[in-house]
Amino acid sequence: MFTGLIEDIGTVQRIDAGDEGARLRIRTSLASELSSGDSIAVNGACLTAVAADGDAFEADVVNRTLELTSLGPLRPGERVNLELPMRLGDRLGGHLVQGHVDGTGAVVGSTEHGFGRRLVISVPEDLRPYLVERGSVTVDGVSLTIAGVSDGTFEVALIPETLERTTLGEKGEGRRVNLELDVIARYVERLVSGLGEKGTE
Repeated sequence: MFTGLIEDIGTVQRIDAGDEGARLRIRTSLASELSSGDSIAVNGACLTAVAADGDAFEADVVNRTLELTSLGPLRPGERVNLELPMRLGDRLGGHLVQGHVDGTGAVVGSTEHGFGRRLVISVPEDLRPYLVERGSVTVDGVSLTIAGVSDGTFEVALIPETLERTTLGEKGEGRRVNLELDVIARYVERLVSGLGEKGTE
């Protein structure tokens, strides 16, 4: 379980691609806290470290994850948002994030707004019912509050702190981003649909 508060921005050093997937090597100061088998969220996707040394870790990514997330288009030299799992007793500063990407969207607009920036992101049709104004969403691993929802898109406001500590300020139009819905919205939807089914019996 994660919080959506980014702990470091890593740099992709190497991508070894094969028929069954790819192995990523990512340089980060968090590598010293990782051992083989530990989890780490990379742009919001929970991966397992298979090796770690003083300044980098490696993780395997299967083809399905490469296809369904923004990890597929990554190239050496690109920067990624990183977060280690939360520990029992940690403060929940963002919101509950599982590291399970629900789908990807694309940045369709980026404008300066006061001392921050606003991003408009397209969203797949099946995810739209779970997005509500002032609700939570995770974009490339970053816990954000939805500033507005319109037909097929939603908007988030990025404060200077977020622009400095994450890669979201680097996302230009057309850039693919990972999206994870608020898990509470998922549970509420399941509960309500279950009550509806009972009512028809």
